[in-house]
Amino acid sequence: MEVNLAGKNILVTGGAGFIGSNLCEQLLLKGNNVVCLDNFATGKRENLEGFKNHENFTLIEGDIRNLDDCLKATKEVDYVLHQAALGSVPRSIQDPITSNEVNVTGFLNMLVAARDNHVKRFVYAASSSTYGDSEALPKVEDTIGKPLSPYAITKYVNELYADIFSKTYGLETIGLRYFNVFGRRQDPNGAYAAVIPKFVSQLMNLESPVINGDGNYSRDFTYIDNVVQANFLSLLADKKAVNTVYNVAYGDRNTLNDLMGYLKEYLSEFNPEIKDVAIINGPNRQGDIPHSHASVAKAKTLLKYNPQYSLQKGLKEAVSWYWENL
Repeated sequence: MEVNLAGKNILVTGGAGFIGSNLCEQLLLKGNNVVCLDNFATGKRENLEGFKNHENFTLIEGDIRNLDDCLKATKEVDYVLHQAALGSVPRSIQDPITSNEVNVTGFLNMLVAARDNHVKRFVYAASSSTYGDSEALPKVEDTIGKPLSPYAITKYVNELYADIFSKTYGLETIGLRYFNVFGRRQDPNGAYAAVIPKFVSQLMNLESPVINGDGNYSRDFTYIDNVVQANFLSLLADKKAVNTVYNVAYGDRNTLNDLMGYLKEYLSEFNPEIKDVAIINGPNRQGDIPHSHASVAKAKTLLKYNPQYSLQKGLKEAVSWYWENL
């Protein structure tokens, strides 16, 4: 879907990360002036390689936990796409204090900076983890349960703060509850690597991936280009669509066993030996939601969101990228 967006000053926090770098790249292609704020705690300089010397790109090395850095980054900015966060449920269980400092204090700093520098709209990365122990499927924005991890708590607090800043200070906010985003530039390495790039990397190396549990947990896997579209539409949405949250997903669910089957099929086109790699089943992971499936009706209605990439279509794109870049 073509989105008319050009000539704006847009800050992307966490712009050197997986999602943030894709947003920076596409915003530059649409003719915007892009400021990236990142402390490179999880972001990577190589994610910026393709556009770091672009005349409309500015990198600010700073930390959202520092209010002065946030004020500097939001100066003369029209819109903020706030992606900076410490992701990962396991990381938050191991170190809840740092997750809270970045995801809550850092988020509040960014809201204050956006307010004080008269930013027109603040679009932020929310999370499907907010649905917590709610068993209702598909997930609808107004029905959530209790959080199952410190990470989930921090992301729900983001929504509460955004709502208060909208009501109290008139700051336009939109939260996007991402569902299991995957795609180019997603890091396959490290203790907290997301499942798809980790599985891809292991299969490419003919190593046996470990599926948590019996593989029947399901997810609404969401390709990066669907997420980019949702962010752009959020910048352009009219005022009746602001000061709320939206699910950003494809609107389908697949089990981890389904996912593994697709990965082996698509990767086997590059190396036939991959189809014979054995899969290992391990214990379920603490804090995991058993099933995740989003209703995207609200985003379709109010944002005109129209996701183009199913899991299968997105995986084919992602697998090709990983094969060329890993």
